Amino acid sequence: MSEFLLLVAHAPSPNTQAILTAMTRAWDESLQNLPYRAVSPFETDASLIMDAKGIVLFTPENFGYMSGALKDMFDRIYYDCLDNTQGLPYCLCVRAGQDDGSGTEKSVKRITTGLRWREVQPPLICSGPYRDDFPSKAAEFATGFALGVEMGIF
Repeated sequence: MSEFLLLVAHAPSPNTQAILTAMTRAWDESLQNLPYRAVSPFETDASLIMDAKGIVLFTPENFGYMSGALKDMFDRIYYDCLDNTQGLPYCLCVRAGQDDGSGTEKSVKRITTGLRWREVQPPLICSGPYRDDFPSKAAEFATGFALGVEMGIF
């Protein structure tokens, strides 16, 4: 089995970049024996996902849907991962400005259900105007997931 966590993050704006940075800092501080890789959806291929022990997906909500970058990743990896990543633990973090994040949550769940990935904690949806507590909430969210994977809970 693989021995790293994967954070696939599309962070095109300063506030999404702040959230991403908070998650990676939290992993730097909390993970003892499990390395991680943080990559853009454009850098993600099926082999990277198949080698991951767990995955955090982070995307802004664009027009009530996941980012085009994340959708592109799913389009490229879907069939290669379909029979090779069943049960992969994952969680979703969404930065939704104008919308409530539900469109992104539903669209990601449709795809991950098809892949038969295992959602191990409810999505974190940071919606509305940007707030200074979004990065700390995302750090706590990502840390809970990472520690669960590292300890073998997920």
